[in-house]
Amino acid sequence: MLSNLIDKLTPGLRRILGNTGWLMVDRIVRMGLGVVVGVWVARYLGPAQFGTLSFALSFVALFGTLTTLGLESIVPRNIIRESAETQQILGTAFVLRIGGSILAPLLAAWTIRLIQPNDATAFWLVALLSVGFVFQAFDTIDSYFQAHVQSKLTVWAKNAAFLCASALRILLICLRAPLWSFAAAQVAELALGAAAMVIVYEWNGGRLSSWRPQKWRAIQLLKQSWPIMLSGMAIMIYMRIDMVMLKLMQGDDAVGMYATATRISEVWYFIPTAIVSSVSPAIIRVKDNPAVYYGRIGKLFSLMTLIAVVIGSGIALSAPWIIHTLYSDQFSAAAPVLAVHIWASVFVFLGIAQGPWNISEDLMKLGLYRTLAGAATNILLNLLLIPVYSAMGAAIATVISYAIAGIFANAFDARTRPIFLLQLKSFIPSKLWKPISSSNDPQ
Repeated sequence: MLSNLIDKLTPGLRRILGNTGWLMVDRIVRMGLGVVVGVWVARYLGPAQFGTLSFALSFVALFGTLTTLGLESIVPRNIIRESAETQQILGTAFVLRIGGSILAPLLAAWTIRLIQPNDATAFWLVALLSVGFVFQAFDTIDSYFQAHVQSKLTVWAKNAAFLCASALRILLICLRAPLWSFAAAQVAELALGAAAMVIVYEWNGGRLSSWRPQKWRAIQLLKQSWPIMLSGMAIMIYMRIDMVMLKLMQGDDAVGMYATATRISEVWYFIPTAIVSSVSPAIIRVKDNPAVYYGRIGKLFSLMTLIAVVIGSGIALSAPWIIHTLYSDQFSAAAPVLAVHIWASVFVFLGIAQGPWNISEDLMKLGLYRTLAGAATNILLNLLLIPVYSAMGAAIATVISYAIAGIFANAFDARTRPIFLLQLKSFIPSKLWKPISSSNDPQ
């Protein structure tokens, strides 16, 4: 029966499903092993030190968009549209990302010194973690594989690095290593991942030496990507500013509890990313056929809502058991935070699913406005709720701000209102069970 169903799928859909499958394997491996090793690290460090490390990781993430420059979505699209110019596109994007990876650590170190002048531990952790930005520039290779729906090669490379880094973290625990060594392990994973990506790219016939950066194309790419870059910054603000504000207002213990909850809640965010990166080419290619175009977008929204609601229900109901089983009673205060924070996934899934439409319609600026609204809402609500409710206040602020940025901001612009209505329709039970594509849907 399964073989008959597979035979009915079009070649294009088979490639999408295969690519999505590899991305799922990548994230499932990371999720499974990452949770195990992450729990082990948290239990070893305890709430306070785990909070310190989580704060440093979150703080560094605020500057990560300067290394991607919003190019992670633009480059695959441009390669699809201008396949003959692939080497120029890749070379230009790589040089731009190298420049960003030099600027970001300088800004991160200066900012942490400014806001935490007496916290030497935080400064050195941020400085060490920022070194990893340089290696992230090699994710330009991933853009090439995405454009050619060959994500399995990226999976091989990054999982090899992840497995080595996980083994290193376990060794550090066994050796009772100090806090800074776990930050170093994070940088080591990025370095190994970059090396593995280069090896896989060269093995697959690519040549870094053939990349040709061009000044005019750099200007073109930046003109296209700056709204996505600013949007990414806004996303990082409303995804990570809560931990920074918790650190400043409540201390490391509160950050440790909140980080424990968000690690479990956010681990599911790989699902929409994997699916959307695979179906994006199929959506972009049928833009000239509105019925198929919006049909696919609507089905994608329905799938995202279904998955997010199922996950949210399961995690919210079992949050106390999850925290007790994984982290022990010293992290018990994280359970109610997890039960609330998990519902942000509904809005995250739908926001990510809107990405292909934003790119296809060249309306990335509107995405920037939505995320800025979400970031502003998150900061304001954190200021109001964290002093009263601590980590729970941060969780409530996150859910509300994600809802605004992911869905409700679309209602205020005529161009995005059709997308807003499609997102609302995705909550209708009958819509949840429609597949992303059928065998007679042209690819």
